Amino acid sequence: MQTAAYIVIGLIGVLHVYILVLEMFLWEKPAGRRAFGMSAEMAKSTKTLAANQGLYNGFLAAGLFWGLSLGAAGKEVSTFFLLCVLIAGIYGAATASRKILFIQAVPAAIGLALLYLA
Repeated sequence: MQTAAYIVIGLIGVLHVYILVLEMFLWEKPAGRRAFGMSAEMAKSTKTLAANQGLYNGFLAAGLFWGLSLGAAGKEVSTFFLLCVLIAGIYGAATASRKILFIQAVPAAIGLALLYLA
């Protein structure tokens, strides 16, 4: 069960690195606009905000990887960052797009469950 928890946490970390890249570097490119369903004009006018969001996603990924690097001693660190992802996912689903619930919140909840069942 611990291995499954670590795999899920690692995948969530990788997902947040991907989101960082989309928001910080690809926001105005076709891949970024397609991922977030935006026009070129909208992407241009929100580029700075997106880069800020991307940075926060990078911090979430770093925290998840930090928790993994500590092994069993990183359970509290992993818990904290999974809770951050879960809360951000719930807030994003409530305010921006329901799909955020399934992309962020549900995987974080699964990661938390696996971490505490291990």
